[in-house]
Amino acid sequence: MTRVLIVDDEPQMLRALQINLQAREYTVATAADGAGAVEEAARTPPDAIILDLGLPGLDGTDVIRALRAWSTVPVIVLSGRSGAADKVAALDAGADDYVTKPFSMNELLARLRAVLRRPATEEASGGSAVIGDFIVDLDSCTVRPTRGDVPATGEEPTVRLTPTEWRILTLLIHHPGRLVTGRHLLLDVWGPGHERKTNYLRVYLAGLRRKLERDPAHPRHLITEPGMGYRFEP
Repeated sequence: MTRVLIVDDEPQMLRALQINLQAREYTVATAADGAGAVEEAARTPPDAIILDLGLPGLDGTDVIRALRAWSTVPVIVLSGRSGAADKVAALDAGADDYVTKPFSMNELLARLRAVLRRPATEEASGGSAVIGDFIVDLDSCTVRPTRGDVPATGEEPTVRLTPTEWRILTLLIHHPGRLVTGRHLLLDVWGPGHERKTNYLRVYLAGLRRKLERDPAHPRHLITEPGMGYRFEP
């Protein structure tokens, strides 16, 4: 059975989450503080963690950093902190998703199912993904149509991406379903000193959607998470 570690210092919240997950046949472990969460995760590694930020002793963001030193376990933050700065800090620390209290139990469970579906290793050197009507091949840096009438060998690809577009798209595709913060993208693609130039991302993501999405105004794969970053949905 899938094992989930729930970390929250509110006994009623801890109990409610435990009951709901056990009713859906998850095996549940609990911790009421940050140090206990790290110890439990190390003793019996879970398949996913639901983590509050406002914990006694070790803060939730510090718990994420401690876990990321040795584990890639999916972490969903479940917190009453709704500010963009708190969300970005948790995601930059290594959280996979962020849900704000009060919350819908159905939404939390859907997000849990989503992180559990992700491959165990997301940081691949290549690979491919389908976006709209195209297959994006990261190994050959080509974009080709998914339909049968693929251009003959030697012809130009039907879509051409710039080097910067390739770098952005590669980073997103290597984290399927996971929110990648704007700061992460800017540092990785443009380097230090560009962390605040979010207009760069808006321009390039708009260009990628025009080239790849069936309906650029309502993207299906290249999703914006306002105030936080971007997500590639397979």
